[in-house]
Amino acid sequence: MKTFKLKDESKIESGFVTPDHYFENFSEKMMEQWDLNDSKVIPIAHSRKKYFLIVAAILVFALMIPLVNNDSTNSTEIDAVALENYITYQSNVNQYDLINALEEAEIDKMNISLAIEDKTIEDVLIYNPHVENLIIE
Repeated sequence: MKTFKLKDESKIESGFVTPDHYFENFSEKMMEQWDLNDSKVIPIAHSRKKYFLIVAAILVFALMIPLVNNDSTNSTEIDAVALENYITYQSNVNQYDLINALEEAEIDKMNISLAIEDKTIEDVLIYNPHVENLIIE
């Protein structure tokens, strides 16, 4: 491997160049451009009140979050997914228990009549190679 000597190698020039005599009168030019009469003074007492109100509002909202969240989780309604999982994994619940628990109105809602045309039935029977499985089911 070739040894690298920092002092012997050519240096890359910087692409940034300052104009001639730029820093000699810099502060004087800056003070001429800056007009002190246009500056707006904001009283500190007014801003303290404003910041105090902002902090108080944030604290009130932060303290209300657990109350709102707790109120929404204590609902008395049964979650449909939780109910379905309970029924699925309980071995002592069968279809007759479910039928006895339902009311007539709920059973009528589940009764759905499907109007299937003869053409649709023929298409299913023609294009399905496992017709025997459909008949058995």
